[in-house]
Amino acid sequence: MDEALLRTLTPTVIAVLVRRGADFAAAEDAVQEALIEAVRVWPQDPPRDPQGWLITVAWRKFLDAARAEASRRQREENVRADPAPGPAASVDDTLQLYFLCAHPSLTPASAVALTLRAVGGLTTRQIAQAYLVPEATMAQRISRAKRTVSGIRFNQPGDLATVLRVLYLVFNEGYSGEVDLAAEAIRLTRQLAVMTKHEEAAGLLALMLLHHARRPARTRPDGSLVPLAEQDRGRWDTRLIAEGVDVLQAALARDRLGEFQAQAAIAALHADSRTAEETDWVQIVEWYDELVRLTDSPVARLNRAVAVGEADGPRAGLAALAELDPALPRHTAAAAYLHERAGDPVTAARLYADAARTASNLAERDHLTRQAARLNTRLRGVNDRPSLRTRQG
Repeated sequence: MDEALLRTLTPTVIAVLVRRGADFAAAEDAVQEALIEAVRVWPQDPPRDPQGWLITVAWRKFLDAARAEASRRQREENVRADPAPGPAASVDDTLQLYFLCAHPSLTPASAVALTLRAVGGLTTRQIAQAYLVPEATMAQRISRAKRTVSGIRFNQPGDLATVLRVLYLVFNEGYSGEVDLAAEAIRLTRQLAVMTKHEEAAGLLALMLLHHARRPARTRPDGSLVPLAEQDRGRWDTRLIAEGVDVLQAALARDRLGEFQAQAAIAALHADSRTAEETDWVQIVEWYDELVRLTDSPVARLNRAVAVGEADGPRAGLAALAELDPALPRHTAAAAYLHERAGDPVTAARLYADAARTASNLAERDHLTRQAARLNTRLRGVNDRPSLRTRQG
């Protein structure tokens, strides 16, 4: 049984049913039943046209469910005719499914879960494992999301920016459980970039590829984080870097810059440096200037302050950081790093410890705790040295 094929076909089949008149929740339920039937039948009797087979079976499952409910009798009359099975022109349908799953009426968490279920073709169990929550909790979240969008019909273009934001959230979840969400996000974004031909979809794809290329070097065998400057660049995936740069250059050539293209350009500059010392921080600051202009994001301003600290010296970075809200996530960690660079290990150690207490995940907390411990050990070593007067007796 080709699970990858089933996952690829799932959004197309759901979209076809929705276009024929099924509401989203009913279509998704019918397709899930058809997938169960496929798992049972296909190993012994594989169809010549898998997509057509799934459409036919899912449509019949939907009609069976519609006939079983008196409240849906009128809908059954409207959709009674059983269209001939076969390959469908599904690109626009699947794109609408992206927009439906990223509908603004959904919370980000619900939009992510629904996208993984309907567009990604993942099971509820797989999504629950990836998010480290009980399967029943994820099932409730998906059910609520399906009910929210069930009555929505498309009479105007969907918001591509919202879809891209949802896929970015999926990518940032990284890896847990049996599903690699980063790889899944890349697969879905690659599909979306082909569908839309939009430069920001290409920019997001490039950003994902460039970040994913560094993944093998990002952690040590014990799971601890390796800062970018300390990563073994020989472990970076040069194939993904080359693809990401090519995708980015094609997007930038359209001369319609967006935030994901700007972020990808920053990632490309890091990837292009053979060593941390060769990083073109001046150009990175310039790209952060573009990103701030496009988004006015406090996070972008924070990252820009760190880049300024690399390009113009830590004191300049601290001055840029002083203009930002200290409550920003990672503000304290950035201040700790810049104070250490500025030759103030006492303040840096204290700030690293403060940042560790508010870190958003265990790996980050461990890393910051190690940084604080490293500096405190060094400071104790300095304080324990005998003075010149003591050594002279």
